[in-house]
Amino acid sequence: MSFLDRIREINRHDPDAFAPFAVDGRRLGAVRKDRIGALLSATGAIVQSRDGSLTFADALAAGTPEAVAARNRAMAAAAARLAETGAIAGLRSELYTAARRFGETPAFVIDRAAVPFFGLRAWGVHLNGYTWRDGAPHMWIGRRAKDKPTYPGRLDNMVAGGQPVGLGLMENLVKECAEEADIPETLARQARPVGAITYVQQAPEGLKPDVQFCFDLELPPDFVPRNTDGEIESFALWPIERVAETVAETREFKDNCNLVIVDFLIRHGFIPPDNPDYVALVRGLRP
Repeated sequence: MSFLDRIREINRHDPDAFAPFAVDGRRLGAVRKDRIGALLSATGAIVQSRDGSLTFADALAAGTPEAVAARNRAMAAAAARLAETGAIAGLRSELYTAARRFGETPAFVIDRAAVPFFGLRAWGVHLNGYTWRDGAPHMWIGRRAKDKPTYPGRLDNMVAGGQPVGLGLMENLVKECAEEADIPETLARQARPVGAITYVQQAPEGLKPDVQFCFDLELPPDFVPRNTDGEIESFALWPIERVAETVAETREFKDNCNLVIVDFLIRHGFIPPDNPDYVALVRGLRP
């Protein structure tokens, strides 16, 4: 196994298994073809055209503020019905935007749990928390709680979270830092934005064409994270060599965390340019 394997694994998906979901004349998502029946049973707000693609019914097709408000209500009802029937996991009571690009006016908002079902793009923030011990770089690694609905018990970045409606990226990062690692706001705001990684993952819950905004935070040597929201079971401080080996040789990390860490290793020179996979890695982090 290798770093490149982690990138290839998360980007494996079968486009033919999904029907496009178009809104306002643009493809916004994709629904698994074997779940279209469950979707159409859950809501009359979405219809299927002769070519198999999905879109809003005529009453919700216009992009007016009134139509968008009606879409929001319809999608909330659809998500609730899909959760009732078991088509998606229980609702998360956290709204995400449905948009093609970050920051653009959303076509509608929807509960986080339903985003992969519709193959909508989600955004998130990931923090590489690192420090130096005995002159060597170390990274703080989280172990996800075993009762997490996704990737229970797997390894995670020190701080990570999805991007909900109504928060800026730094505000969300500060919130996640407080909840997941008890990082004070003054310290959290020292995190440096260092880019973003992208991927298209076919997961059990649907399609995830996601973007993760990455941040680096060099922490004081004596700082010890403490989880406050129950999502992280424990933290461990690992030498960077162990982090790299675990990513390359195992599947212990949550899938997208592998990419965030590979990006960190490249940017800080721990994966050097003469690595035979270097160019493929750089390209693969942003397909």
